Amino acid sequence: GRLLGATARHLLLMTATPHDGKEEDFQLFLQLLDRDRFEGRFREGVHQADTADLMRRMIKEDLVRFDGRPLFPERRAYTVDYHLAPEEMALYEAVTEYVREEFNRADRLGDDRRRGTVGFALTVLQRRLASSPDAIYHSLRRRRERLSQRLKDVRDLQDPEATLADPGLYATIEQITDLDDAPADEIEAIEEAVMDRATAAATVRELEAEIAILGRLEQMASQVRALGVDQKWQQVAALIQDDEHMFDAEGRRRKLVIFTEHRDTLRYLERRVATLFGRSDNMVHIDGSVPRDARRATEDRFRNDPDVHYLLATDAAAEGINLQRANLMINYDLPWNPNRLEQRFGRIHRIGQTQVCH
Repeated sequence: GRLLGATARHLLLMTATPHDGKEEDFQLFLQLLDRDRFEGRFREGVHQADTADLMRRMIKEDLVRFDGRPLFPERRAYTVDYHLAPEEMALYEAVTEYVREEFNRADRLGDDRRRGTVGFALTVLQRRLASSPDAIYHSLRRRRERLSQRLKDVRDLQDPEATLADPGLYATIEQITDLDDAPADEIEAIEEAVMDRATAAATVRELEAEIAILGRLEQMASQVRALGVDQKWQQVAALIQDDEHMFDAEGRRRKLVIFTEHRDTLRYLERRVATLFGRSDNMVHIDGSVPRDARRATEDRFRNDPDVHYLLATDAAAEGINLQRANLMINYDLPWNPNRLEQRFGRIHRIGQTQVCH
């Protein structure tokens, strides 16, 4: 980029995410176009980028063909509201209280890196609480098991001065600042590693108390799963079954992509959709564990098999996959980065799409 910027008479840079919320990185791109104006270390509040003569920002809806017709069809977004059942609300409030207490304890830590690690872990846990009963249940179970193993390891040392901090997490947490640009499967791996192991407990007694709380929360989540209570899924099931957009003019089912952030939720949705229709051969899935060749085969089957109506996917399918055979998409939960939401929708709202996208 620097070589081209210095030698080329004309330089055109094209990207879907020029800024991405990071002003310093944005101005590094601008240096390639005009080094004299944007050279030097970026300082917040000092460097202001005036890009009026260098940058043209266009959205898909502005793009037209040579004959003036829109290049992309219209897209429409909807929000579906739902209210938690009493059992779900009780679990939500209990986990939220646990997260709040652990955040407060993390704030009292003298170690800034450890505080940041714990804060990140608790934020991930809260997001999985909002994803699905399976996501929060398995997250609580794994966290309890990993912290129990940590407690056992400390006890085996028989060292009253042994620390409960996990230094191995610090290298992992330093990757968090780059998560926006990381592949989806790498993001999930980092989240799992941090969420399962990070704790604000300073003593063995505090860790024992936290493990006991996690055990009670895990039991509550297990009960919610056993009851089959899930108001969020009920709303989605109603949409899939009855919404007019799910059928074409001849009454045939349209193809639908359902995105989730979490693999536990994806597996949960697979079971739910199979139960809803009494079959599982009408759906395929893609997540970070699916090899690249298998992803291409899954993509091809979803596009071309008329009997496959549903693709269930984590954000691994939001990267470099063409799904314009479908014009319907559901975000079962939302990603960290709004740009990833745009990437998801870009799987169906792309060149070659002929129908309004919902």
